[in-house]
Order: sequence, then C-alpha cells, then structure tokens
Amino acid sequence: MILDRFDLSGRSAIVTGAGSGLGRAMAIALAQAGADIVGVGRRREVLEESRGMVEALGRRFLVHPTDVTDSAQVNAMVAHAIAEMGRIDILINNAGGGGSGAGKSLPELTDEDWHSGIDSNLTSAFYCTRAIVPHMLERGGGRIINVASSVGFRAMSGAWMYPIAKAGIVSLTRAIGFNYARDGIRCSCIAPGRFPFRATAETKRAIGERQVAGRIGEPDEIAAAAVFLSSPAADYLSGETLIIDGGVVAAGIIPFSMRPVVEG
Repeated sequence: MILDRFDLSGRSAIVTGAGSGLGRAMAIALAQAGADIVGVGRRREVLEESRGMVEALGRRFLVHPTDVTDSAQVNAMVAHAIAEMGRIDILINNAGGGGSGAGKSLPELTDEDWHSGIDSNLTSAFYCTRAIVPHMLERGGGRIINVASSVGFRAMSGAWMYPIAKAGIVSLTRAIGFNYARDGIRCSCIAPGRFPFRATAETKRAIGERQVAGRIGEPDEIAAAAVFLSSPAADYLSGETLIIDGGVVAAGIIPFSMRPVVEG
C-alpha cells in the first residue's frame, strides 16, 4: 500500500523551533506518522505545550531547551538526544527568525544585526547538521530537512539578513545532498511562503488577498511536506527545495506580496 511508504514508526526526529508555529505543526505531524520527537527551542514552556500534544498521540517527546546559535549547546543537545532516544533518524532545522536590522539601509547595518539574522537562520542549521552527521553516517543514513523561505529566492523590501540567510539554507541543502548522496543521508528543503500563524483572522485575510493564490498557507500544508520528506516515499529525493507559497515565486517579476490582476 502506498500509504505504508509514509509510515515513520520506530523513527526519532529532532525538530528545532518545535515550541510553536510551523515547528510545532511538523512535530505533531511526524508523531501522527509514528515518530518520537526531540523538541528543541529556547523556551521550555512552549516546548512543554508541544510535548503534551505529541504525548496525547502516544509518542515520546523529549524537551530540550537549546540555543541553536551556540555550537556547544547544540553538540550537547544532539548527544543527549541520541542517548535518550537510542537513535536519531530525522533532523528538521526549522529554528530561525527575522533578526534585527529590519528597515535599515545597508550602511546602517551593524555587525550585531548581521550575526543576529545569519546565525539564527543559517549558522544554527549548520551547527545542528554538523553535530548529527557522524551519527547518521554510523547508522547508514538519515534525513535532514531544512526550512528556508520563499524570500530566499527573491529580494524583500526592508529586509537583508533574513532572505540572505534563507538563500544560504537552500545552498546548504544542495551541498549536503551532494556530498552525502552515497552515504544514505538525504537532505531536502522546504521554502514556505506566507504562514502568519500569530496574526488575527482579519490580518490573515488581508495578507491572503495580496497573495497569488488569494490566501495564506496553513501549517498542515508544511507539516505534510515534512512527513513526506522524512519518509521512505522520498528515498530518491535529495538536495532539492519544495517551494510552498501558492505560486508567488513562480510569478517571477511580480513583487513580493502583490496579487496579479488580468485586464480585458
């Protein structure tokens, strides 16, 4: 049966940024598919909330508060996760954020602005991947899923580090996929469009009207992709990026967050 190819029973996954938003949605979806979860993030309280949701599905959830921009903390987290779970089959590098420096001109950006955006989005994924690869090599393979953004493929007004870092995530995905293709490690990337989960219903509607598809994305649409990329169904897929943005990047020259109108 084709659905058997999506079964993650017996597998364990590290999900960074698992306390809220897309990270929580992916953690829950992987648990629904049978995986146990190591939830990573800065805030224990939101990770505990995610733990309750995953454990209600009958799966394990290890809470591990970690600053993923600190390599020592990342190394300790991965070692602890392997010791507690016995194996780690899947790593989802989801943690990140806009960082500081929004709205500034290029000469106004400080070193701190640069590191705030690059470290939280790109360096963190590098640290987590570097820490887990030896374990995956020892086990004969694994899955690494990076979360980029559709703005990694186009400029974004008033933003510098975020789109730059997300473009770097796409390249990191290709590099990992290429270098470990014969070692059983598959690396792929998800590039979401607009998924403003913290916005009010009215704001979501207004943002959706400016999208090519006429609506915003729903977290389950990213979560389903994460299950696919983690599963045996994606055994021959590596180094690639799934852009899930309702067609914004495909629209080409249309500026970010503008809806096309056909006249005549």
